[in-house]
This record gives sequence, structure tokens and C-alpha cells, in this order.
Amino acid sequence: MSFPSSSSRVYTTYDLNNPPGRPGSDWTRFVCISDTHSRIVPVPPGDVLLHAGDLSSHGTLRDLEITLNWLKSLPHPLKMSASMVLDAARDLVTGEDARESGICYLEYESFKFDVNGHTWKVYGSPAVPRYVDGAFQYTTPETAEGNLIPSDIDILLTHTPPHGIHDFSGQGNHAGCPILASRLRAIEHNVRTTGRKSTTATYCRLHVWGHIHEARGASISTTILNRERVQVNAAIRREYPPIIVDLRHEKDA
Repeated sequence: MSFPSSSSRVYTTYDLNNPPGRPGSDWTRFVCISDTHSRIVPVPPGDVLLHAGDLSSHGTLRDLEITLNWLKSLPHPLKMSASMVLDAARDLVTGEDARESGICYLEYESFKFDVNGHTWKVYGSPAVPRYVDGAFQYTTPETAEGNLIPSDIDILLTHTPPHGIHDFSGQGNHAGCPILASRLRAIEHNVRTTGRKSTTATYCRLHVWGHIHEARGASISTTILNRERVQVNAAIRREYPPIIVDLRHEKDA
């Protein structure tokens, strides 16, 4: 299944042995995954691999090493993740060997990178509302990290969904974060009311998350800035491949 538009392509189902071709040289291909939990899964090639967290099964160093060795073996020039489970494992994901393999771990921070002459800015946050046992969880708005998200990003990588978007749990409720959803609306409202130019640097074109496995899926929405945003719950499920997102390089408006 695909969702095409003039500036984005989203593929949620396809033949892993024969994935769809990239639309052109002025596009970047993002391959989106999440919640691999130490599993090694087939992944199609692309420019950037975005992993939205839950790298390991039980939080042990051995679990994390299994995932990192797998990620290092993948052909994507750049691999990003916004969540891990052990502070003691930070050296594994930020060390020289990881960097040389193209791995970039983001914990409440931004990162800029170039693909075919186009610069992208991504922000990664592992924070999630209290849901089940795990790391980086908060129980009150004061301890949430949603307000840290900067306004000048192209790509947002979080572990939690925003409330109400691809977040419907098996318990029959929306398990996404209201603070995250509110922050995204506030950024757009501020851009619109202050009259700032709506360039690729003032709105989020791609938001990738996971966490709620059963809500895996993707959609394209129109923001209050009348711009497209691709929204992806990339949780890996055995019957579906990783989600591919192609974004056309845009010039400043």
C-alpha cells in the first residue's frame, strides 16, 4: 500500500525482495522501524534508517549488542535511534565504532545531516508517558519532555506517539502523549501567527514513533500551515515490512 503526493511517498506494504524505486535524485529515502526488541528483521536499503526505540528485549548489554551488531551490518549510510534502555550502554551507541558505522543516538537532542546536497534536521526524544515498565517514562506534565522539541526541525523521532494518531492500544484506548501533540500544534500556531516564512526548517515533515505495536501504520496529514506531514508508527510486526518514506527536497519558500 502506498500514499503518494507531490512531495512524499509512503509505502506500508511491498515486496521486500523488490521494494519500490526512489522517485528521483532530489528525494531522500527514509526506512522507518521501531520496537525490534533484539530481533533481526529484513530491512530494505535507503539513505537513512530511523529507529524509534526499544532496541533491546530486556535491557541487558548483550541484548543491545545483538541489535547494534545488526544495525552496523546494514547498508544505510546513516542510522538514527531515539531510545535505549540502559545508561551504562551509552558508550555502545555513541562510541567510535558506532559512529564509524553511521549510527547516531539522539537523547533530547538535534542533529543535522546531508543527503544528495540537501540538509535535514532531526530531533530525537525517548520520553514516553507512564504505560508499562521501562525507561524514560514520566507521570506528570512537569516531567514530560514534549516542550523541549525545537521548532526548526524537518524530522521528529520519538518513541511515544502523539495522542490520537496511530496510538490505539489493545486495551481500547489512545495511549499517545497529549503533551507531544500539544507541542506540535503550538509550534505550527506560533509560525503562523508570527508570520515567519514556512520553509522546510519551520515545520515537521516527518514524525516517526513506535511503542504501541498494534497501532503500526502511516498516514499523511495537512498541518495548520497547510503543509504535509507524514506520520509513521513504525513498530515492527512480523506480517509487515519496515515502512518506507520518500521525501522530495524542498527549497526555501
